[in-house]
Amino acid sequence: MSFSSLGLSEQLVRATADQGYDTPSPIQLQAIPAVLSGKDVMAAAQTGTGKTAGFTLPLLQLLSANPRTGKGPRALILTPTRELAAQVHDSVALYSKYMPTNSAVVFGGVKINPQMMKLRKGLDVLVATPGRLMDLYGQNAVRFNEVEILVLDEADRMLDMGFIRDIRKILALLPAKRQNLLFSATFSNEIRGLAEGMLNNPVQVEVATRNATADKVKQSVYPVDQSQKTALLSKLVRDNKWEQVLVFTRTKHGANRLTQKLEKDGITAAAIHGNKSQGARTRALAEFKQGDIRVLVATDIAARGLDIKQLPQVVNFELPNVPEDYIHRIGRTGRAGESGHALSLVSADEGKLLAGIERLIKQQLPRKSVEGFEPTNNLPLKPKAKADPSRARNRGNGGGAGRTDDKPRSFGPKPGGRSGGRGRSGGSAQGRPAQRQTA
Repeated sequence: MSFSSLGLSEQLVRATADQGYDTPSPIQLQAIPAVLSGKDVMAAAQTGTGKTAGFTLPLLQLLSANPRTGKGPRALILTPTRELAAQVHDSVALYSKYMPTNSAVVFGGVKINPQMMKLRKGLDVLVATPGRLMDLYGQNAVRFNEVEILVLDEADRMLDMGFIRDIRKILALLPAKRQNLLFSATFSNEIRGLAEGMLNNPVQVEVATRNATADKVKQSVYPVDQSQKTALLSKLVRDNKWEQVLVFTRTKHGANRLTQKLEKDGITAAAIHGNKSQGARTRALAEFKQGDIRVLVATDIAARGLDIKQLPQVVNFELPNVPEDYIHRIGRTGRAGESGHALSLVSADEGKLLAGIERLIKQQLPRKSVEGFEPTNNLPLKPKAKADPSRARNRGNGGGAGRTDDKPRSFGPKPGGRSGGRGRSGGSAQGRPAQRQTA
């Protein structure tokens, strides 16, 4: 099928053709007609499957049917991180190039005044992170009375990052009559609870097995002592002549230390995490994409939303505390039909974390050894330990956890108050409270 056969306008079809797309992906085939029907949609798909176009294209089509009469925004897209917000806004701009549609993106970590000026000029589509959006609302820079469509993108990550309170407040400020679209990598029980509180008889779209890892990603585990991880990573980069590899650490400080060690070892590297300025993060990502640096070291939160075409390797320098994050991490490679390789350097003290991951993905990851780096203690071949029952992050040490650039706010309804979204509580009792994290 073609994009035109899904009911999209000639302008949108031209815009997709300009990007080299002529055949919709499975998520787009199902999501686009559902959104165009005007119904609420709850969709899940693996990263790299075209989720963004799955809601951006029909959203623009619906807005084009009626011109803006006020200052807007008419469509509000919420994302958990700065990088993802920027990526989604880029897609909005690309797909609306032949349409008289105005859009903007707002997020923390940069000056707020230029964002306020953009909003005052009027716009159709606003892409935002929840914290900065509430800052702007508090300064009377944005109103929500004209919102016709709400999109929660990467909803699972927003809950993990502790944005549930801001989401509740935003839902309470929106018009009761609106279309709601919820997109998520997985459908956890908490996501279903949030959906129940904000969606009205939604169309459910799920093109991937729940908690499944990408089919085209080759996965392997390299048992190694913690003290030898950096040396092994350097050897793998050199021996395999890797020119582009994304490496995950659990903490910001760990990302900095690893970057410094790789640089001393003659391997160009850069780190992105919540303590880096937005300018530094943007430069590091640009240099990585251009091939000026070989290794990009990132925390889970900072890497969310990174879209790097044909990224061949992802390395888990440290396993994540939450098993689901493993799926998100390795989803950075093997995107859009490309093949990829995900390697995990696992020390004996991470045995329980590995067991939780293998139980979640329902498969035994192959172990590989490198001569000279054999571990002192072997990892179990069968996961004996139970997955972390609390699935709670170590807030003090989790990748990118801690204080946010958005300060707590006292305005707006208290959690559990009226959502404005079809008369239900926008927060859902099942959304677990958590300290909001920075990217």
